[in-house]
Amino acid sequence: METSDILKKVRQIEIKTRGLSNHIFSGQYHSAFKGRGMAFSEVREYQYGDDIRNIDWNVTARFSHPYIKVFDEERELTVALLIDVSGSNEFGTRRQFKEDLMTEIAAVLAFSAIHNNDKVGVIFFSDKVEKFIPPKKGLSHILRIIRELIDFKPESQKTNIAEALRFLTNAMKKRCTAFLISDFIDTGFEDALKIAGRKHDLVALHIFDERDHELPDMGLVRLFSKETNESIWVDSSSKASRTHYKKHAIKRLEMLDQAFRRSGVDFARIATSQDYVKPLLGLFKAREARR
Repeated sequence: METSDILKKVRQIEIKTRGLSNHIFSGQYHSAFKGRGMAFSEVREYQYGDDIRNIDWNVTARFSHPYIKVFDEERELTVALLIDVSGSNEFGTRRQFKEDLMTEIAAVLAFSAIHNNDKVGVIFFSDKVEKFIPPKKGLSHILRIIRELIDFKPESQKTNIAEALRFLTNAMKKRCTAFLISDFIDTGFEDALKIAGRKHDLVALHIFDERDHELPDMGLVRLFSKETNESIWVDSSSKASRTHYKKHAIKRLEMLDQAFRRSGVDFARIATSQDYVKPLLGLFKAREARR
């Protein structure tokens, strides 16, 4: 893609996603992901009903009267976007490719974060960490992220979600809010999901295409996997073949949902054929209701 085309696309995505962030998502993001850490504010005299666990024993001993520590909620967050750039995301049969949908969602989240004065960092991953952009604030930083999302070329086409989660756990020393954006065509990442979910506030966004789950009747078709560089011929006119394809997809979805729930990870599922506003708002509101 030429530089002028990249800049034009960056501008288009900025206009669309920044507008959504300012008018729709910022308030919900603020409520759903406001800082959960507590920062020391002051010491004051103990009052009836205060939590005795917050008593400052040093000050209490000095003045022979109980004093407690007062904490304020930390507002500033660090947001990490884990973006799957493997070959399976160069696919889409409806409105857009998975990778294009991921780019827009990541941009909306990034703009919502900087509107909230949060830092944003990005981890691009395939079966390895392809690139890490450390968290920073500011519009120019977000526009750089969008440029990378549009034009990034991974070295590998394969997927290893566990590797990306391990990198997150090791690279981000303090607790952050992390969005794992992937089509989750991978296995063996549940343990890493649990570990990352305990350390960070981890949210999974499952991006999928309808054809990931259901094979239409199109006669003899060649199915190609860009991740393995292999292809097979399938007789899609066979009802048995279509049923097997669908059963396998349903089983994979059930296993994925179980992995999210066992790990305590919030998640939303977003199709390439649908508007992402509704599922994202649903996720935000569900989190807000639990706070």
